[in-house]
Amino acid sequence: MWNSNIRFYHLLSPLAFLYKTGVNIRNLLFDLHLLPSEKYAIPVICVGNLAVGGTGKTPLVEYLIRLLSAKYRIAVLSRGYKRKSSGYVLADEKSTSSDIGDEACQIKSKFPHVVVAVDKNRRRAMQNLLAMPENIRPQVVLLDDGFQHRSIQPSFSILLSDYNRLFFEDKLLPAGRLREPIKSAARANMTVISKCPESIDRKHLDAVFKKITRRIPLQRLFFTTILYRQPESVFPQACNPCKLENIGKDDDILLVTGIANPAPLIEEIKKYSDKTGVISFADHHAFTKKDIQKIQAELAKMPCTNPLIICTEKDAARIRTNPYFPDEWKPRMYYIPVETRFLHETEKREFENQIFEHISSMMETDNNNNATNGNSNIG
Repeated sequence: MWNSNIRFYHLLSPLAFLYKTGVNIRNLLFDLHLLPSEKYAIPVICVGNLAVGGTGKTPLVEYLIRLLSAKYRIAVLSRGYKRKSSGYVLADEKSTSSDIGDEACQIKSKFPHVVVAVDKNRRRAMQNLLAMPENIRPQVVLLDDGFQHRSIQPSFSILLSDYNRLFFEDKLLPAGRLREPIKSAARANMTVISKCPESIDRKHLDAVFKKITRRIPLQRLFFTTILYRQPESVFPQACNPCKLENIGKDDDILLVTGIANPAPLIEEIKKYSDKTGVISFADHHAFTKKDIQKIQAELAKMPCTNPLIICTEKDAARIRTNPYFPDEWKPRMYYIPVETRFLHETEKREFENQIFEHISSMMETDNNNNATNGNSNIG
């Protein structure tokens, strides 16, 4: 297998070189200000990565919402990947995953008080957000998956990397999963290593830190894990409460996923049941009639008459409005909410302090500028 992977990489390395050349030219044009890039007076916090999908951006965005929304008016801005709409869309309580994409739909349903907007053109979206009435205009914008969208200059950038596939050990597309060269990590204000095992040894984390900093100087490195919450009903009106600890080792479960990296969730569910079947689809998968037939065939193989069907939170956003899922499945369909948790309390406090200090400094600068401009107009 190792030799075949090496051969595969060598076959794709010329394409990766061409891709690298194109990305480097694009970044150079932005660095030289030959391509337009706009800064804003309000804090714009980017949560992104170098790799394609699966690093835990949405849980970290939700962490920031919980951290900041009691003190500031927050807006979340994303592309709305795989939505069927186009242009700028401001989410409301009726928005579906088809309207705004599954991540944005998930965030809006969990945090209805937060402004959520989607647009492929991030600069246009920022103009629309800043044109909102003063009483609802966001004070802080969270830019979801915006590290490569350099037409906006974030005031603060958080780079994520999956512990199971660290960016400094990966390759550029198409030989690997990186969208940018490793050196691009230097643009971030901090790096968060996500999905770490909870039991990981501190010495091992220090070794990871040394490996990264040998390749690229980083301003600060944090380590987080995924915290799995109790199952929630995909269709609340149809389901009874379900708790993970009530699942027995002999209970049949079918795990259905449409995300980039389902491996951690598969591992988590198998802690509770030895009879866990898995069907994995591509990231952001739109379920079809044929997929329902495939799921039905897997359910038919299970000895239990009514096995549990579990999916991810992002999948649930798409499944709720999908017309193909049979009504008889709905009472036993659940999703597992996930949250970001820092491995160490001291790092958690430092992370939060850095975010608050950055926002405070931005707002203080803006207030001073406004005061100066006001004084200059006197007389």
